[in-house]
Amino acid sequence: MCGRFVLFSESLLDAVGDLPGITETHAPDGLPGPRYNIAPTQMVAVVRVQESLAQVDPARWGLIPQWKKDLDGPPLFNARAETVASKPSFRAAFKNQRCLIPLDGYYEWHKDDDGGKTPHFVQHDGMLWAAGLWETGLDRLSATMVTTEATEEMAWLHGRLPLFLQPAEVRTWLEGTPDDAATLLEPSRLRGFQTRSVDKAVGNVRNDYPELIA
Repeated sequence: MCGRFVLFSESLLDAVGDLPGITETHAPDGLPGPRYNIAPTQMVAVVRVQESLAQVDPARWGLIPQWKKDLDGPPLFNARAETVASKPSFRAAFKNQRCLIPLDGYYEWHKDDDGGKTPHFVQHDGMLWAAGLWETGLDRLSATMVTTEATEEMAWLHGRLPLFLQPAEVRTWLEGTPDDAATLLEPSRLRGFQTRSVDKAVGNVRNDYPELIA
């Protein structure tokens, strides 16, 4: 799973513009400021594409399906790849409302031998693109992040991993048919993650500063 992440890059639009086939990028509502401890129900950036145009918008992290009448219940911030195409909460968005959620890295907690948990910061070379879904229930843009079983490389940290897409897979996820997108619903092909243990202060969502990832 992924329940906390960071997005601090000042060159987000440039990174979006480097995605395959993108010639124009827009952020009509502006870009989010640097964040080092984004939690569910807070605002995240989502990338949606129409042909060669990419748009970045703020969205609530926690999907709100069209049939939801209120915000009761736990936020739908992760969607399991194994059931995303069939589960009522996600299947409509999976058909034709897929997006990217950009990350500079994310946090995961490792169970220690003594029963405690140590937070780790996970990053890669450059921006990470997580497969996401978007919805507009309750008249607001919202999103969820798709997760899979962890790759062999990352299984030591946690049994689940966000579905991180390689650049060559992005267009298939965003514009392919549901059957096309379903071919990507397996552990990420991305390798070479870097991890390090970080301060347990990250466990408090009120803490949001660069030293958290040091």
